[in-house]
Amino acid sequence: MNARTTRTLAAALSLTAVLAISGCSGEAEPKMAVSGAFMPQPVNDKMAGAFMVIKNGSETGDKLTGVTSSLSDDLQIHETKDQKMQQVQSMDVPANGELRLERGGNHIMFMGLKSTPKVGDKVTVELRFEKAAPVKVELDVKDRTYNPSGNAH
Repeated sequence: MNARTTRTLAAALSLTAVLAISGCSGEAEPKMAVSGAFMPQPVNDKMAGAFMVIKNGSETGDKLTGVTSSLSDDLQIHETKDQKMQQVQSMDVPANGELRLERGGNHIMFMGLKSTPKVGDKVTVELRFEKAAPVKVELDVKDRTYNPSGNAH
């Protein structure tokens, strides 16, 4: 083996070691699952809400940081405090816990709809997280008065 081959082999082994170490940070990427996703039929094309439960089945906490959909270019994450709605940049999805987006509480808002979905339609959204991979969700468009059972609101 000549000196050039030895240097090339040493560089390749060093790079492999760096990649292996950086990939073993000890924290697994959070695994998100969504259930009960729905949108009440919007009254008009100005705005609509989306509700669901996001479950984090991992030991690593995460944050919901954004939502996209072809139905609107302006989707916002809203929290409700003291019966007032306000936009926030993110919401925590605790390790081995869940984030409940429900009527009267935290939710997703669609602003300026490109069309008005009707009962029975499906609206696709993509949830974005700080750590976890994006999750595509189909929202069932329900009657305006729909409220899932077990919801306290």
